[in-house]
Formats: sequence, structure tokens, C-alpha cells
Amino acid sequence: MKLSCQNPFSILERHVCSEPPRNPPPPPPPHASGSNLPNGGPASQRLSPLDNSLKRKASGTPTRDDTPKEKRAKTSSPIEVDVDVGSGPSVEPKRAGPQTTSSGTGSASAATATHQADEPIIPATAEKETEDERVQVLKAHKAEVFVCAWNPVDKTLLASGSRDSVVHLWSVPVRDENGKVTSQTGPPRTCAYSPIQESADLTSLDWSKDGALLAIGCYDSVLRICDANGKLYFSHAQHDGPIFAARFSPGGRWLASASLDGSACIWDVQGKRLHRQFSVHDKCCLDVDWLSESEFATSGSDGLVQIMNIDNPKPLRTLVGHTSEVNQLRTNVTRTKLASCSDDKTARIWNIADIVHGRAQDDRVITLAGHKGQVSNLVWSPRTVSGQHELLVTSSFDRSARLWDSETGQCLRVFHDHTKHVYNLAFSPDGRLFASAGGDGWLFVYDAWTRKKRWSYNASKSGIFELSWQQSGLANRIAMALENRSVVIADVTRIYQLQ
Repeated sequence: MKLSCQNPFSILERHVCSEPPRNPPPPPPPHASGSNLPNGGPASQRLSPLDNSLKRKASGTPTRDDTPKEKRAKTSSPIEVDVDVGSGPSVEPKRAGPQTTSSGTGSASAATATHQADEPIIPATAEKETEDERVQVLKAHKAEVFVCAWNPVDKTLLASGSRDSVVHLWSVPVRDENGKVTSQTGPPRTCAYSPIQESADLTSLDWSKDGALLAIGCYDSVLRICDANGKLYFSHAQHDGPIFAARFSPGGRWLASASLDGSACIWDVQGKRLHRQFSVHDKCCLDVDWLSESEFATSGSDGLVQIMNIDNPKPLRTLVGHTSEVNQLRTNVTRTKLASCSDDKTARIWNIADIVHGRAQDDRVITLAGHKGQVSNLVWSPRTVSGQHELLVTSSFDRSARLWDSETGQCLRVFHDHTKHVYNLAFSPDGRLFASAGGDGWLFVYDAWTRKKRWSYNASKSGIFELSWQQSGLANRIAMALENRSVVIADVTRIYQLQ
């Protein structure tokens, strides 16, 4: 696929290349010197065209119930794995120790599983629960909603983004001490930006720590930042490919963006300028996460994880072990471990504390194996019970989610409740519960400690693309971004199964 292709990109449609280019390449940034750019030249001159393995966001809008649809990009069509849904939704693997390797090539296969029945679940549907105090449906988007994110400071503020490059900022009131809602959710503030390409699917939303700014990743290759009122703070077209991730540093001084052009950019937020652009991967840079205020990690379609410093154009360390593209990576709460997941059907846990602090590195890598399809998402538990190991959850194209012990690599439980691909995962901020959402329109909430399913919600066969879980003070809510152009909020405080 050529970066100059004039045909549009889309999350929900297969791309077909054509020539010649429709738009000229964006100019180099006015505030960045050439010495800070890879190879010392502007982006439009340094990149070779991407081949047909360029990541795409989806395999096409389904015309049948069994057609998969994936929010994240893939270089090939998702592998369909036969799952015996009727044999039981969740299984408990027999205990088996993982393989711990220094080369990063070992694996910890899940053992033969035995079925354990879950507690009865009372499902809820969007139609029946619209007026129910447990579930609220917000409608304003004119296209599929792909992303959503609660503001970390203003507990009433929720951002959602859709296929047509529109961001809505909702004011969703919180119940008082008596469980009453004193106001209603009104029309959202709308942030509509003019994309530089026809494809303008929003891919990423991330609030700064102080809740003042919202970073927006988009398929039109433009990085945008708006404030909490929806006013555009900064935008730049430095990237030559769709932006898949944009994340603020822990302190909020920097913003990192990852693009399908193979590069990652570090932006000076207060200075509103490019700090440095890094050519980190051969083809596509798929994700980025911060290890500290000055170190960050990237993952790519080349199967590599790169550890970078914001002032060093060369990697501090290259983590090798995955044999296919690395879809996502996340640090744990203490930023001492980095988890990555890949199309090679595994996830890996890397010790990064030594790298960040400049000590001799512990090369042990824990490989989590057992999924039968590409592993597309992972999430760390934000809190750990005293005396217990940190928990990690992964999800896959095999329609399952798995709960792991991050110290031993042991698969603690396999969850086979979804009948289509699992799109997103989220932990409750207290670490007690976690949720999975999928293309089948189901949200499942599990107890991380008992490993039992606690509650489920069905969005009437509309895929749920992303989750954002808010828990602070009197607020405990799960926001869902839906394929049917709506945003759904489940009030956990009103769901007795989750108490």
C-alpha cells in the first residue's frame, strides 16, 4: 500500500490502492530542526512507500453475523478459530509452570482445561435498559463510535470519538450521597475537525494527568490536542501515516504519538512543537507507552519492542522475541514491567526497571502462550492484593480472554463467553473487577479474585469497540463506545451483581 494513495482509508472498509497521490505531503514542522528528524530530513522525503502489509483497521463491514470486524489494524485477515461455545464459557486451566527465558523465545503453554460453570447472569439489552437507572444511552454521533475516555479530574466529563473525526464532550452527572441524580446529561460539546484526507477515523483519546488537555489520534495522520472545553489547542501533520496511539507522559510535559509511517514523535506540550521524531520500526509503529518522564517504548509490525529516550535517536534497548507484529504494549502501575502482545499468539512480560535506571539488565522474559489466535489487547490490574502477584488480562481473535499471574506466567482462567472477536478490556480502578467487550455486542464483567462472571450487558448485536472505567468518590461507571453510533454508560453502583 502506498502512502500517496488517493483512495480513502477506513476502519470498517478494506483499502484498495490507486495512483496518483491526491494530496501533497505535509510540510516539515516550523519549530523542529532537521537534526531532530530521522536521517536529518523532512518526513515527506525520508519514508519509502509501505507495501501491501500496511496495517488496516478492519476487514470490511460485516454483512453476516459471523463476519469478523476488528478495530485495530492487521496486516492479514483475522484467523478464525473454532470455539465450542456450548461447552462452557469459562475454563480453569490446570496449574503448569511457565518457561522463563533470557532470549525471549520461550513459551508457557496453557494446560488442558476443565469446565467450571459460572453463576447465573441476568443480561440487559439496550432497548430494555434505556430508561433503567443502571444503563444510560447517549446519542449524538453520526457514525460508529470507536473510542471513549473519562476525564481523570472532572468526574462528569466523558470524551467520545467516532469514524467521522468528531469528538463529543459529554457532561454526565454523578449521583449524590442519596443515590440521586440532580441534573440530566444534556447535548455534548462537539469538536469537529476538518480532516486532510477522506479517512478520518478516530483511533485514540488520552487525557493529560491534570485533565486539561485531550490528545486525539486520527487516521488522517494529523495529531490534535484540544482542551477540556473542546477548543483546539494544537495540531500538526508531521506524520505520513495514520496515528494509532497518542499518549501523554506521566507528568504531562510530553506527548508521544505512534504512526503507521513507522515513526514515533515526541511533542513538547507546553511549547506546542515537535521535540523529536524517531524512526523506530521498519514498517508500522503500532503502539507507544511511557516508562518514565523521559523513557518510552514502542511496538511495531516488525515484531520488535524498542526502548527509547526522548533525547536519544537510537534505542536504549531492543526487545526481541515476538515472531510477528506487536499490537499493543502496556507498563504495570509501578512501571517496572512491560507487557506486549502479538500476532504470534503470545504475550510477553519484560523487566524494564533495570533499563530505566541504567542497571545491568535482568534478561528474563515471561512468555504467555495458550491463545489460538492473534493477541490484540492486554491490561494490567491497577491494584494488587497484599501477598499476591500482579494480574494481567489478555484477549485474542480466538474470542477468548485469559487471566494471568504475571510473576509465574500461569494462566489462571480462560473466559470463552464471546462469540466474536474481543475488542477491548478494562479493569476497575480498584482491581476487583475487569470487563471484556466484543464484536458480538456483549460486555462481560468478571471478578478478578474469584474468577467468576458477575454481570453481562448486550448492546443488541452492535459491536462494543472500547471501554473506559471510572471509579472515584461516588462515581463507578463503565463507558462503552458502540458500533451503532451511541455511547452507553453502565452505573456499577446500581448493579447489585457487582457490589
